[in-house]
Amino acid sequence: MVFDTANLDDIDELVRLRIAYMIDDFGQISDYERECMEKQLPDYFKRRLNKELIAFVARDEGRLVAAAYLLIIEKPANPFLPNGYDGEVLSVYTEEEYRNRGICSELINNMIEYAREKKLCRIELMATDEGYPIYKKLGFEDKKQKYKDMRLKLI
Repeated sequence: MVFDTANLDDIDELVRLRIAYMIDDFGQISDYERECMEKQLPDYFKRRLNKELIAFVARDEGRLVAAAYLLIIEKPANPFLPNGYDGEVLSVYTEEEYRNRGICSELINNMIEYAREKKLCRIELMATDEGYPIYKKLGFEDKKQKYKDMRLKLI
């Protein structure tokens, strides 16, 4: 198993894993949703990969079997973000036959080290029930919020 970060040659594999993650998370996706992702993701990865989106991956014989994305977001500085740099974890996914081998922990540890080197102020994530114990063990804490999470759906 080789752990590193994805590059532009990995885009097809990143798209495949992202769609697999969505199916795993939602149970299924429609043909339309798959089409939209297959259309949008390659261009997104070409523009954003290794800039504000870092994909930490595990390779087995050259093929991607797991990925975890770190989205780096620059925000106005505040008491919690003195330099304005925030990280958000997205789409942590390991193919089923590779689960329970510590791959996710290795990817997240690599991500944490990278975030420290880049001087990010924090890393945030939303954990599934399966991922929660892993993240807790790696030092993530439950978020205490003064504000209510809200969303306005536009599409």
